[in-house]
Amino acid sequence: MNTVKKLAFALILLPSLSLAQQIAGTVTNATTNKPSANAEVVLISLAQGMSESARTTSDAQGNFKLKLDDTQAPHLVRVSHQGVNYFKMVPPGTNTAQVQVYDTATKLDGLNGTVNVVRYQSADGKTLQVIELYSIRNSSTPPRTLTGEKTFQLTIPAGAAIDGGSAQSPGGQPINSAPVRLKDNQFAFSFPLKPGETRFQLEYHLPYSGEFSWSPRPSLPMEHFVVVLPQSMSFEAKNAGQFSPMPDETGTNVQVSTALKPGQDASFRIAGTGQIQEEQQADASQGGATGQQQRGPGGGLGTPIGSPDPLTKYRWVVLGVFAIVLTGGAVHIMGKSPRPATPADASVVPPSAVTGTSNRLLDAMKEELFELELERQQGKISEDDYKQAKAALDQTLQRALARSKNS
Repeated sequence: MNTVKKLAFALILLPSLSLAQQIAGTVTNATTNKPSANAEVVLISLAQGMSESARTTSDAQGNFKLKLDDTQAPHLVRVSHQGVNYFKMVPPGTNTAQVQVYDTATKLDGLNGTVNVVRYQSADGKTLQVIELYSIRNSSTPPRTLTGEKTFQLTIPAGAAIDGGSAQSPGGQPINSAPVRLKDNQFAFSFPLKPGETRFQLEYHLPYSGEFSWSPRPSLPMEHFVVVLPQSMSFEAKNAGQFSPMPDETGTNVQVSTALKPGQDASFRIAGTGQIQEEQQADASQGGATGQQQRGPGGGLGTPIGSPDPLTKYRWVVLGVFAIVLTGGAVHIMGKSPRPATPADASVVPPSAVTGTSNRLLDAMKEELFELELERQQGKISEDDYKQAKAALDQTLQRALARSKNS
């Protein structure tokens, strides 16, 4: 009888054990709001060097099931649709995955830049080291993914030599992705621009004689253009009033220009030598090393999950959406000050408080905007709530900058 009971108990548990050993999910086409049938679905094991562990196709209702060999290891579900890959992280203990895909297009309306941050430094006065970060928003309606050989175009100074680049899809991991030269000093990324925020990082260097003038002209509308320098380097804008200084406690000179139109001239001149404080510290700790991150070969799926994200080695000093202070090799973690107001009521800060404590207010606003952007990226806030909160914060931040400039 005991043997019979054990067999019966095992038969009862068998369905649940079988369910725990597979990942079930649905692929939805967010462009048409319909299930995506016959989509290629691949399960990637992150514990085994990004190797493929299972493969299937979605049925007519977009449903799929994948065999899961190791429930204690993290996995990644990859769905291919019209030549573009979409990913969904599957943490240990999770056996479901809902994946959204989008139809593709080679031309799209609804593209704009949220921020372009450029970090300059020169340790020896002979070479100017530059790192740029772009954040491009795809707000196409209906949502579609922009594909092609020139999804994002940019111009860098003549004579510059590219050291490396990377790209990061909305909510994804960064991968090595260097732009290709179109002509002269014009380049283009071929990385797909999915709905949401796509980030590009570009590193290059150029000869330097102690001063440098540049006339950036954005190819897309740009909400915020940010120049970051060591305090020992000077900044002068061609058009007085086009840039505003952003107070910062990390020993950097941060200059911000807002609401640039495509092709608008935002010329400036920098001079002097110096390094960002955090990079100086990194160089000293490495015995004079350059502080540049080691790079592996390009291609493949990209940076493994859990490895340092090259785009998160920046501290976001947000203006409207987010800007950065580049740290040159390590994440710079700032102590978070108490947040005096939530996004909903941030616009009612008393004017007297702004006047008397402008720096503290600006720090609070930067922190609040950073948190707001994180909530949006993580899907913790609706798009309507995000827009309402961002508008209130933008208005308060502009008033604070104006008072700080006039004081």
